[in-house]
Amino acid sequence: TLELTVRASPTGPGGDMQWCFSQVKGAIDDDVAEADIISTVEFNHTGELLATGDKGGRVVIFQQEIENKSQPQFRSEYNVYSTFQSHEPEFDYLKSLEIEEKINKIRWLPQKNAAQFLLSTNDKTIKLWKISERDKRPEGYNLKEEDGRYKDPNTITSLRVPVLIPMDLMVEASPRRVFANAHTYHINSISVNSDNETYLSADDLRINLWHLEITDRSFNIVDIKPANMEELTEVITAAEFHPHQCNTFVYSSSKGTIRLCDMRASALCDKHSKLFEEPEDPSNRSFFSEIISSISDVKFSHNGRYMMTRDYLSVKIWDLNMENRPVETYQVHEYLRSKLCSLYENDCIFDKFECCWNGNDSVVMTGSYNNFFRMFDRGHRRDVTLEASRENSKPMQVLKPRKVCAGGKRKKDEISVDSLDFNKKILHTAWHPQDNIIAVATTNNLYIFQDKVN
Repeated sequence: TLELTVRASPTGPGGDMQWCFSQVKGAIDDDVAEADIISTVEFNHTGELLATGDKGGRVVIFQQEIENKSQPQFRSEYNVYSTFQSHEPEFDYLKSLEIEEKINKIRWLPQKNAAQFLLSTNDKTIKLWKISERDKRPEGYNLKEEDGRYKDPNTITSLRVPVLIPMDLMVEASPRRVFANAHTYHINSISVNSDNETYLSADDLRINLWHLEITDRSFNIVDIKPANMEELTEVITAAEFHPHQCNTFVYSSSKGTIRLCDMRASALCDKHSKLFEEPEDPSNRSFFSEIISSISDVKFSHNGRYMMTRDYLSVKIWDLNMENRPVETYQVHEYLRSKLCSLYENDCIFDKFECCWNGNDSVVMTGSYNNFFRMFDRGHRRDVTLEASRENSKPMQVLKPRKVCAGGKRKKDEISVDSLDFNKKILHTAWHPQDNIIAVATTNNLYIFQDKVN
């Protein structure tokens, strides 16, 4: 495997932030094993740890190395901290269905002690993992040998005090809770509540509320399943708790609406408090309108004032106080609107792109095709397209903005829409909560970029 890393400077040419390559994790070969495809990426609350989940059910955690004061340009490398098998493939004998081991989501819990905790989920089962360090081991037992065999009590003539002696650092991952059997459909979201005691899990038709200590029961807080499944018109695509108000959560639907619910109103939140929906522009109506309006991700801003939604072609920012339209709309790859027919035929139109905020909510990021990813600076109304590729993977190499030519005469540096590779897509991205460090997952590689240190 090859290891390199990416950085950004607030004032590059034209005042744009400049990003540099920092590291890339994963195998170099072109033939990708299905199990190695990255399916989720998540920083913890301090940004010191970065977790990825893959289709093989594994979780890999990277740890940020301590900054080297003498060489600020190499300020933070992420190295493997722990790797463990979170989920195994299973079989549901009642429904004759295979349950994939693929990790759909990882969510970190805020740190309370020396150990770290995270939730990981596949389609059906959520697990709470404890990640802890051990650098000492006990020695000098009275009743057993060093290899663990018990001694004959008659041979013991004296007592000694066992001592702890230093050993090489070991990082252990142990499953502390398993939350199972609560979802009929596939889980698409988990979100930890700001009370740090409860969390929600959402599947296509229902949302459940769990207590982190209790595995044998959960409360159903949203159920949109119609009595007759033939009347089904929409499914839940994502759900998230508000970052500060523990009673508030939102969920998005395949019809492009977002519902905000207040758990104080009633035990079953089937009646929403707010419905965020943009009226459709009749001039843009087409066969694909409903498919491309389906929301693939919803994320609250850190300050809790806004939420961001991602549909197939755009990112929208909503003010929680205004339901009738978003306050900002950013086109991610408008040049694909004329290509929807072929994207429908190759199933790409159903790809679920995620989105994320930077630490102070001033910039948002989301992925696209051809291993491109997009950033939108909200204050300056500027946007940039960058590429995660091994061609630009020299340490500290500045990423050159990319441009796509939608039609007409192609300029020298532009890429034609027809030459984009739709098999190379960036669905999962994450932004360090405090620094300008981003993690971008291509199919089976994790790229880390950082801002350019002047």
